[in-house]
Amino acid sequence: MQKTRFTEAQIMGVLRKVPMEGGVPAVELCREHGVSSAVLYNWRAKYGGVNASLISEMKAKAEENRRLKRMFADVSMQNRAGPKHW
Repeated sequence: MQKTRFTEAQIMGVLRKVPMEGGVPAVELCREHGVSSAVLYNWRAKYGGVNASLISEMKAKAEENRRLKRMFADVSMQNRAGPKHW
């Protein structure tokens, strides 16, 4: 999976500038930060209602989930292989 070149803090900064009514148009904001409108849309979907403190918590939960899935996969493979005979 490709890493983003923006940190969560930078993403939150860009999203704060997105106008609800009036202000700088989203197209100008995308051009200013060098992202496409699709990226901006994805950021709004993922981080729209989240404050900065929850982002680090979400990241920690995702990392823990990844670790637990890997542990489960390892145990499943060991069980499929059958018992070890010495």
